[in-house]
Amino acid sequence: MRLLLVKTSSMGDLVHNMPMIADIRHRFPDAIMDWVAEESFVEIARMNTEVARIIPVNMRRWKRNLGSCLSWREFSAFRRELKSEHYDAALDTQGLFKSALICRWSRSPSHGQNNQTAREAVAGWLYTHPHDIPRNLHAATRNRLLAARALGYELPDTPPRYDLQLPPAALPFTPSAPYAVILHGTARAAKLWPVEHWIAFCRELAQTHPTIFLPWGNDEERARAEKIAAAAPGCQTLPRMTLTQLAHLLQGAGIVVGLDTGLMHLAVGLGKPTLAIFCDTDIWQAGTCPPAGARALTVGGKGVVPAVSEAVASLHQVLAPMG
Repeated sequence: MRLLLVKTSSMGDLVHNMPMIADIRHRFPDAIMDWVAEESFVEIARMNTEVARIIPVNMRRWKRNLGSCLSWREFSAFRRELKSEHYDAALDTQGLFKSALICRWSRSPSHGQNNQTAREAVAGWLYTHPHDIPRNLHAATRNRLLAARALGYELPDTPPRYDLQLPPAALPFTPSAPYAVILHGTARAAKLWPVEHWIAFCRELAQTHPTIFLPWGNDEERARAEKIAAAAPGCQTLPRMTLTQLAHLLQGAGIVVGLDTGLMHLAVGLGKPTLAIFCDTDIWQAGTCPPAGARALTVGGKGVVPAVSEAVASLHQVLAPMG
């Protein structure tokens, strides 16, 4: 059986697709799985060695450059690659119009959320096999349920398995353990935690982890990291790093603390002790979902700005010895 998996973005969504892949592999040991992912997140998809082939896509860039011959050549090459294999089924866990179109272009029997439960209702009309996947489930569970219904097996009641394996990557410095990583950046301003909260929190964290690394991805995040580092002992602003380098940094951390961001979910998938601080996301929808034997907690929620004291108390829970 050969399957096409369509989960194009964002980083956290790709991480939440990993448990579904583990379920499929457990149920169908000989299945061959290809994955359509956005170019910018191909590094994340490559961390799952169960995937045979990754097909990069960049619909947003192609749409912005409709007058470009290069865009049309790339788009045509993408369509040809989709059709180069026969797929027994295409599984779209994205639930968007563009991801449903990708399933259509593959000319395969397609499975996705129906028009009542997909993120974009129109997507539900494009699948040959729409499924009722309740919205009030965690994102990783929704993905696992879709695969179970599409391929005819019961949803496992086991903890999620992410099966992440990092390709080699050299860090631009040599970190000394134990260290903590603070993921203070995120895609939307509403998800941010106040800088003053981070400073107070890092002062507490330094008591157990005297080295605290602050990665960044743009100028705004770099300025925030430098402000935190200037006021909190042990904090260090890092040079800019690739996704794979950041994954290695997370893998070596003693604790990861982050907002609702893809790197935080990656840390959870790697099985690292993780504290997630949510300010604009429902916990039931995308809170930490650790694999068996790992510890991760989420504080806050939709429209909630957690107090520093609450975050510190949860930090102690995450760091407490497992009994």
